[in-house]
Amino acid sequence: MVSLLSPEQATRLAASGLSYAEVGQTRGELPAGYQLVRREAVFGTGSACFHRAVDELLSWQLQRRAGVRVVPSAPRVADGVVANLLLGVRSLALKAPVKVVYVIDEPRRRGFGYGTLAGHPESGEESFIVEHRPDDTVAIVITAFSRPASLLARVGGPLASAVQRAVTSRYLRALSPRE
Repeated sequence: MVSLLSPEQATRLAASGLSYAEVGQTRGELPAGYQLVRREAVFGTGSACFHRAVDELLSWQLQRRAGVRVVPSAPRVADGVVANLLLGVRSLALKAPVKVVYVIDEPRRRGFGYGTLAGHPESGEESFIVEHRPDDTVAIVITAFSRPASLLARVGGPLASAVQRAVTSRYLRALSPRE
């Protein structure tokens, strides 16, 4: 069973506001002044693989399989959905609130981008796009820009960057084919 934010929690979270100005820029040219990430992994072939991956992506399974606990306002990704991403042990978990700022729904390309909300240790945006390519391969493309927004993230500097790289690598492996 998936835990969801209560309507009151979701309203409070959404009201906290995005913590960056460049909303939607993971769809195109990434803004200057941020740490930039663009990574991808091919993990299968065919239409069935594409549809399975999209279903998993839009039900928050990518984050969950990467070890990130997700408490969203809705069980499926949609424009405007907010979520608390939780990293670490339950009582000591780092809370990272986000809001879905766009959804891509094309025949061979599906996914979404979410942006950081006030209270997130980082400031920026990350997108997760599943592509069914002309050669029939299916890939996940992750694009992000971020910079420290909290004292913890600023002090953590290189460690915070290493954590982001590790989580991105786990995301890339999360949709790997399963028998």
